[in-house]
Amino acid sequence: MTRGRLLLVDDDAPFRERLGVSMSRRGWDTRTAGSVVDAKEMVRQFLPAFVLVDLRIGQENGLELVAWLKDARPDARVVVLTGYGSIATALEAVKSGASDYLTKPADADQVEAAFEGRKIQTDSVTPSLDRVEWEHLQRVLSDCGGNVSQAARVLAIDRRSLQRKLARFPPPR
Repeated sequence: MTRGRLLLVDDDAPFRERLGVSMSRRGWDTRTAGSVVDAKEMVRQFLPAFVLVDLRIGQENGLELVAWLKDARPDARVVVLTGYGSIATALEAVKSGASDYLTKPADADQVEAAFEGRKIQTDSVTPSLDRVEWEHLQRVLSDCGGNVSQAARVLAIDRRSLQRKLARFPPPR
C-alpha cells in the first residue's frame, strides 16, 4: 500500500532522482519530471495527489505550473521548492495555490512533513544580509545568462561595482 501518488518536478536531475528514490523507499508511488511540459503530461497520465515543484525549472517559472496544477488537479497538495528562498517568493507561491514552501536543500523528511501539513525543526540559520545580497546577485546574473553588463542594468548598479561584488567569495551562511 502506498502513501500516495507523488510527482517531483525539478530540473536538477541528480537531486530529483535522489529525492525520488528516497520518497519511494518511504512508501510513496513516485514519478519525476524535469520540465513543465513533462510535468503536465505526467499529471494527465499519473494523476498525482501530491506534487513538489521547483520555483525555477530551467528557464521556466514553477509558479505558472502551480497555477495550472490547481486548475488541472484542484485536490492535489502542491509544495514549492526553491534555492532562492525569500518572503516575497513564499507569498507568491501560496497565492499561486501552493500549500507549503520549502527552501533547498530540502530532504525527504522535510518534503514528507510539508505534504502531511506538519513542520519539523531544522538546524537552519537565518542568512546574513551579505549572503542574501550575494545570492540575489548570483540569481540575477543567472537570469541574464551570465551577462554582467545586462545584470548591472537590471540591478541598476555600475558594472564594475557588480564585478567587484561577484568576485568576492560567498559570505558564510
